[in-house]
Amino acid sequence: MNKWRILVSVAPIALACPAYAQAPATDSSAPAPAAQQGSGGLEDIVVTAQRRAENIQDVPIAITAADADTLATARVDNVANIQAISPSISFRATNIATSSANVIIRGLGTTGNSRSFEGSVGVFIDGVYRSRAASALQNFLDIDNLQVLRGPQGTLFGKNTTAGALLLTSTKPSLDRTEGLVDLSYANYQTVLARAAVSVPLSDTLSFRIAGLAGKRDGFYKDATTGRSLNNDASQAVKGQLLFEPSADLTIRLIGDYAHSSGDCCYATSDYINGPTQPLIDALTLANGRRVPSRRLEDFQASLSARSLQSIEDYGGTALVNIGVGNGEIRSVTALRRFTLQQTDADADFSGADVLSLDEGFRSKFFSQELTYNGKIEALNADLVVGGFFSDERLNMDRNLYWGTQAQTYWDAVLAGAGIPPGTVSATNSRIAIEFMNGRSKSYAGFAHLDARLSDQFSVIGGIRYSVEEKQGAFRYGFYDPRPNAVFRVLGVSPGPAYDRSTTDKAFSGTVGLQYRPVDDVMLYATYNRGFKAGGVNIDSNGGGLVANNPAERPGAVPANPVYRPETVNAYEIGGKFEYLDRRARTNISFFYYDISDVQVAQFVGLRFTVLNARSATDYGVEIENLFQLTPALTLGLDGTWLPHAQYGADPTIDAVLSNSRFRFAPKFQGNATLNLDQPLTDEVNLTARVQYQYSGSQLINTASLAERGAVHLLNANLGLKLRSGLTVEAFGQNLTNEIYPTQAFNTPIQTGDQNAYLAPPRTYGLRVRASF
Repeated sequence: MNKWRILVSVAPIALACPAYAQAPATDSSAPAPAAQQGSGGLEDIVVTAQRRAENIQDVPIAITAADADTLATARVDNVANIQAISPSISFRATNIATSSANVIIRGLGTTGNSRSFEGSVGVFIDGVYRSRAASALQNFLDIDNLQVLRGPQGTLFGKNTTAGALLLTSTKPSLDRTEGLVDLSYANYQTVLARAAVSVPLSDTLSFRIAGLAGKRDGFYKDATTGRSLNNDASQAVKGQLLFEPSADLTIRLIGDYAHSSGDCCYATSDYINGPTQPLIDALTLANGRRVPSRRLEDFQASLSARSLQSIEDYGGTALVNIGVGNGEIRSVTALRRFTLQQTDADADFSGADVLSLDEGFRSKFFSQELTYNGKIEALNADLVVGGFFSDERLNMDRNLYWGTQAQTYWDAVLAGAGIPPGTVSATNSRIAIEFMNGRSKSYAGFAHLDARLSDQFSVIGGIRYSVEEKQGAFRYGFYDPRPNAVFRVLGVSPGPAYDRSTTDKAFSGTVGLQYRPVDDVMLYATYNRGFKAGGVNIDSNGGGLVANNPAERPGAVPANPVYRPETVNAYEIGGKFEYLDRRARTNISFFYYDISDVQVAQFVGLRFTVLNARSATDYGVEIENLFQLTPALTLGLDGTWLPHAQYGADPTIDAVLSNSRFRFAPKFQGNATLNLDQPLTDEVNLTARVQYQYSGSQLINTASLAERGAVHLLNANLGLKLRSGLTVEAFGQNLTNEIYPTQAFNTPIQTGDQNAYLAPPRTYGLRVRASF
């Protein structure tokens, strides 16, 4: 545990703590009371993980919660930086957010690129399940709080998840008074982010709230030839809410939102492992009138031969209805959403050579309905949740592939090394293929959860869920290069067979647990959770196999099966939550063991997106969150996650780089050490400061190789003034030591043996002004 020595040793030079350990968290359907502070002690944290408002110390689930101020102070403007509030969770996205946005908790999560995958970690915004984690990649707008639930979740939420859940809740309109906020920040890389919101009561029972956001940033990469920034982004969003409370037994809340982002994103990457084709790519880059980028990661240089433009739209509406019935409540969550992404002239070979480009479109239409009853069974002294869930998502996707002006030269040179004469294959500047893909996912579920208090000390928790998941996926070509010597045809890669396949999975899952309170400030628990994640259809041009599997190319050929199996998790956890030193110290610790079957892993190999099921895997470790009130103004947080084992079993049916190998993006230890200062200077002004040290151990970063990155040490800091009037002025810095490291590597398309990588942000710094009224 030498990493803990690192965390402890850095604490005296830090000045901030995870304020999430001091903030209340609520959800839209069960408003939580304000935080309560003990005499001179730490504030209570109120969460709704069990569909009712309760102190986090009383909940037998490992949870981290953060309110809006905490998220802003930690610079968690979207889910990309979520590790700043908990070392157990991380997020990654690469070139196309719809298929590469992955959330990972305790080392477990959906990894790799796939258009088909839903997340092992569920993202719920205002109670609505978001099938694409990319929806949380956009900048948070008017978010009141965030809760991170670790472990399988299925008996309390509409959608089942195997690794955990993120719950985000919008700020509720106020019926009591007009209120609002303005939040402005400016940082290097020409980063500007402006957010504002106002809530206006229209009557004693009706209130309206509207919020807006606009921002832009230049990318960290520079074009090696022109010096212009790459991977730029600009975003705008608006959210409107209407709250109607005609009586104590009826609440209706309508939420509508729209978000749009655009930029030349996200194909600027760094050469990480050079393969045998790198000299050829460099020569073609120079011949194309472009400079070869620096190989030094810290230079953030890239050369691209295409514009690589991206546009994302995410919009929809939600209706939340709560109806009091006796001593319980019926809650309805209805949502209709649209998510679209369009990439135009994307540089598919990730280089300054003009070899391969593509256009890609993704469109999702999503409807969901959740209905629950929350009540009590007085005879059992129990809280009960019974619910049903339905969702229907329709996907339509397309992709156009084009050879560039240097494609023929590239392939002639590559194949000459294999003894194939130049001109044998055809890759002249032309269209390769037009691809059409579609899919549909329908989910049905019924679930129930019971928390029975047997005595003042003992409680029993039990829950059950039955899920039916229907998945469909299809692929066909609208056009494919008809030349018999087309490159991919000669190489046997494509055209792959068309297909239209469906699969249905049905499963029981659930939870059982025991909770014990020996004294008021100690809660112990032990739980078993059965997690289930549906299988599906791999939606890709090679989902049905290669040329050898295509009856249209090889008479009598048999297409491969694009269906992958469901993933199941048996999760065992024991934990304790402790408050001590007159409630000036808090420690929450959990030990967990996951036995996983048919782990779903996506790989990108050359030009193919594959989905594998590893037969078995185990994941176990320990988490600890500590919060100490050192003085009335100063608190220290020490949080860590140790994963001594997170590994696939030996399996000859999967890629050798995965068999008996450690999970990707799962370091053995991750930890945060944070100090937070909130010191009154006068009756009207407080000095605020925050310093955080983050450590992440070495880890594998490519599902299709054994590429590894070393350990990472980050230092973040804030310093500001907070006025009683509601004005806060704060300077901030992230990654102050300017540590340069890759977040994810991938096999470079059509360049066997070569790997590129996406880099984490370098040092950033700026100023934030926030005013509330």
